[in-house]
Amino acid sequence: MNLNPSIFADTETGREVRIRVEGKGSFQCSPALKEFSRKMIQEGRREFIIDLRDCPAMDSTFMGTLACIAVRIREAGGGDLWVVNRNERNSELLAGLGLDALFSEKPLPAESNGGKAEPIPHTADKAATREVMHEAHAICIEVNPGNAEKFKDVLEHLKASAARAGSS
Repeated sequence: MNLNPSIFADTETGREVRIRVEGKGSFQCSPALKEFSRKMIQEGRREFIIDLRDCPAMDSTFMGTLACIAVRIREAGGGDLWVVNRNERNSELLAGLGLDALFSEKPLPAESNGGKAEPIPHTADKAATREVMHEAHAICIEVNPGNAEKFKDVLEHLKASAARAGSS
């Protein structure tokens, strides 16, 4: 298994976008996932399958990024986000933040034999990463207000970090 987080996408499978996460789903790959999914939604894609088979754990930024994708799909007119092949830890993490309700329970589209998974490069700068981290934690609170206390310090730190970066 890849120790550095990597994301691979297969967009040649028809209507859906299949994304495979290798390594820990983290703030490191969240900006790339956010930008890629934004582009796919703009192109009219509304079915996303996130495969966590090779993802041993996730941080809160990554989980919030998944929540952001689900919300964007709904705001764009509806669709589905499936988070599949979760290990027990990842299931507990998502349930612990109350994000499970965002993910589709409808049957998955049939597996495609066609497409080829291409890596999604992640090269975000500190400001973009900070923005994604803020948005991810804010959506976790929006989806489940019980998360406010959990992420209060994170949001304060990100705000202070952005202020320091703006004054340099």
